[in-house]
Amino acid sequence: MVVVSRRHTLAGELLVLQLTGVVMVLFAVAAVSLAQSRATFDRVEGRRVSALAEEMAGNPLLRTQLVRPAPGETLAPLLQTTLTRSNVTSVTVADEHGRIVASTNPTLVGTRLPVDGPSVAQARGWSGELPVDGVRELVAQVPVLGEDLDHVGEHLGTVMIGRVSPTVWQRLSGASSYLLAYLGIASVLGVAGSWLLARRIKRQTFGLEPREIAGLAEHREAMLFGIAEGVISLDPHLRLTLVNEVGRKLLDLPEDCVGMSLADLGIEGRLYDVLAGTGGEQDAEHDSERRDEVVVRRGRVLVMNRMDVTKDGRRLGSVTTLRDRTELAQLERELGSFRSSTELLRAQAHEFSNQLHTISGLIQIGEHDEVVRYVRALRKHRESLDLTLTSRVRDHAVAALLTAKSALAAERRVQLRISELTALDRLEPTDSADVATVVGNLVDNALDAAAAPDHADEAWVEVELRQDASSVEIVVRDSGPGVAPELAQEVFSQGFTTKAAQGGDRGIGLALTRLVCTRRGGEVSVANTHPGAVFTARMSVGQLTDRETEEVR
Repeated sequence: MVVVSRRHTLAGELLVLQLTGVVMVLFAVAAVSLAQSRATFDRVEGRRVSALAEEMAGNPLLRTQLVRPAPGETLAPLLQTTLTRSNVTSVTVADEHGRIVASTNPTLVGTRLPVDGPSVAQARGWSGELPVDGVRELVAQVPVLGEDLDHVGEHLGTVMIGRVSPTVWQRLSGASSYLLAYLGIASVLGVAGSWLLARRIKRQTFGLEPREIAGLAEHREAMLFGIAEGVISLDPHLRLTLVNEVGRKLLDLPEDCVGMSLADLGIEGRLYDVLAGTGGEQDAEHDSERRDEVVVRRGRVLVMNRMDVTKDGRRLGSVTTLRDRTELAQLERELGSFRSSTELLRAQAHEFSNQLHTISGLIQIGEHDEVVRYVRALRKHRESLDLTLTSRVRDHAVAALLTAKSALAAERRVQLRISELTALDRLEPTDSADVATVVGNLVDNALDAAAAPDHADEAWVEVELRQDASSVEIVVRDSGPGVAPELAQEVFSQGFTTKAAQGGDRGIGLALTRLVCTRRGGEVSVANTHPGAVFTARMSVGQLTDRETEEVR
């Protein structure tokens, strides 16, 4: 037989805590009540017995009898009457030497009067608690002074009237009725309060018990800090409520970032738009099927996916996951280079195929002289292009890139021109690779814009390269539709989601172009001309170490 221990619910635990608090409060109230009752008894009864003792000390009969021998028999009726009428415990009279001569307790006659200090012997009054015949009483001792001519002002004796103090149980029995009433009222209020509090807490915790909440917290910690992806959670006011270690490192956030808003952390631009979900109308239309979005952040290519969190129709905030795609982006760039090379080779093969077909057709129809003129024209065009590139662009890598791009442009019916102002000397291998990267990305972007269906007539792209002692300026113009003014900076920061360059590698290419220029102390900008747009990139050369250059590439 398996015995399953029943766990306490939140309501039960709150009820036990409430009742425990009520009982503790009742004990404290009882202690305070007893202390107040004792203080009240001492104050009220002390004044009463003092007044009775003073009244009896001023009785002429008492004064007269104290100066006579054996006054006990005469004073006994007076003491008994005072005891009965005043509801006191004892009435005692002692002579001037402190020997009791009359008392309502016969066993005290002949004994010494209990005193506390020398005040009574010095004919001064005193009140307080004293043990009288084994019982502690609240007593008042008042001296009896003579008034007749023979004993004026003489200390004749002492009157002591006592009132026994009630015990603790007697005081509790007197207060038990209202203490029980208090206990009942407090218990009812405690049960009702515990039930209401437990109901409110369970509503706020979605009906979960504390042990279940603790289990969820443990699982959350294990999940969030055990995965390789970054996770960042925001409340409706765009304040960070949670971020794991990976997310904090990917976004370069401080350790105390939880509780701070995106504005406080200095997050702005594209990253702010993705985290806040303010990506515009197009993003709002696809909110239910939100795709991964690419953000370039301080040298890292981050893939982010944001989801809104709601409960019972109430928006709780958002959760965004982050993945570091920097290495993958590098592989994509390398793959893009191979793809671009393949496209260039295919374009050249297509061009050579058309030329061979033309030559073959001329031979078949017997136009041998026309074949010679056609071949000379092709050679002249190629030599002209090669001569232009080699005379103006002396860096072999950049010149080879532009030669290959010219074949791709010709296939797409776009004229690729080299500006007459172009002048580029040979560069260091690392500098040459970065310049080629920027030139290739900007030319690809310009070819796509110029070859658009609505702008296919007389499409052209012009490249201008200028160099001084420490920097290179790259200017690429095209005859395309241009860039909307509000997107002039967005095209360099939004990666795959730019509205000016949607899809493909073009968006990430522009973002990485800006990254290369920024790391080399330069910049890249775009402006509209008529027709088309002009991209201008500036970057210093000979200022990066090999390691830094490799990171950029």
